[in-house]
Amino acid sequence: MYTNSRNSAHAYANVGLETGVIAASPHQLISMLYEGAELAVRMAIKHMNEGDIAKKSAAISKASSIILEGLQAALDPKQGGDIAQRLDSLYVYMNQRLMLAHINNQTAPLEEVLGLLRELHGAWQQIGTPARTAPQPSHHSIAA
Repeated sequence: MYTNSRNSAHAYANVGLETGVIAASPHQLISMLYEGAELAVRMAIKHMNEGDIAKKSAAISKASSIILEGLQAALDPKQGGDIAQRLDSLYVYMNQRLMLAHINNQTAPLEEVLGLLRELHGAWQQIGTPARTAPQPSHHSIAA
């Protein structure tokens, strides 16, 4: 009975995620990739600190996949120009740091990657936020 309810909850979560992905704009999809990568890196740090090598490895692999197969693959060098090239290099660097953390079992490279992901995610969210305009001064004339 427990596995059935657990499987049902897992299936429900997957449907919710799939529905969110289907309904998401391209901008929201990139944001979701950043969130997923951040979560995977946080989980890798947690599992590394707990000494759970298998779960740490899985979390690092997931973060790497999201960065390379999601974020990096989404880059358009023709439209993105210099920014796309810089992001491409940064994604390669982050993947190298993930592998270093994995091999040496160190959290410092993971913390660095997490910081970079958060910074990029924040910048990405700013791009998607409509600019707020300052209130316009009233054009009423003041009688003297």
